[in-house]
Amino acid sequence: MSTSYGSSIIRLYDETPLHRDNMLKLVRDGFYDSLLFHRVIENFMIQGGDPNSKDAAPGERLGEGEAPGPRIPAEFRDSLFHKKGVLAAARDNNPEKASSNCQFYIVQGQVFTDEQLDMLEQTRLEGREIPQWQREVYKTIGGTPHLDQTYTVFGEVVQGLAMIDTIAAVETDSFDRPEKDVKMTIRELTRREVRRLEYEDNQL
Repeated sequence: MSTSYGSSIIRLYDETPLHRDNMLKLVRDGFYDSLLFHRVIENFMIQGGDPNSKDAAPGERLGEGEAPGPRIPAEFRDSLFHKKGVLAAARDNNPEKASSNCQFYIVQGQVFTDEQLDMLEQTRLEGREIPQWQREVYKTIGGTPHLDQTYTVFGEVVQGLAMIDTIAAVETDSFDRPEKDVKMTIRELTRREVRRLEYEDNQL
């Protein structure tokens, strides 16, 4: 994923095959090229993928656009959670919690204390306990735990987290749209590029 504020590499999860395959198809079709990050909230997330954003006028409110086809059924997994850097699917308030077939967000979030996580469990999570190993991530890396098991997480940034922090800090209007357009392009890595990344990871 490339933007005027830097680039990042995102790995899609095999545990969420419906979302993975849908994203790959859209990327291969060039669907995301020149679309905007149209909703940016610092310490929360950056959202994009609305096809109406490609030629949107300055100040136009965005977020309602979809790709042709149905929503994507929810794919909640206990092991996948809203830590900083994850890719997740946006959605409306449909009762099945099915995902938008094109809009996504990348979590910036914030770091939490045990006390804050305890409070979240009792309020926003309605008593659901956050596993201890996930708590440790929320207390060090950060994220948005109140979204867990309600929005589908289907990938994560493996290189270039700085891009998310930079975009999250831009000036926005009253609709959380950046004052200066933040355009994206997304392409699929070649097998050679993936092998090189895996080799570099193994050297760390």
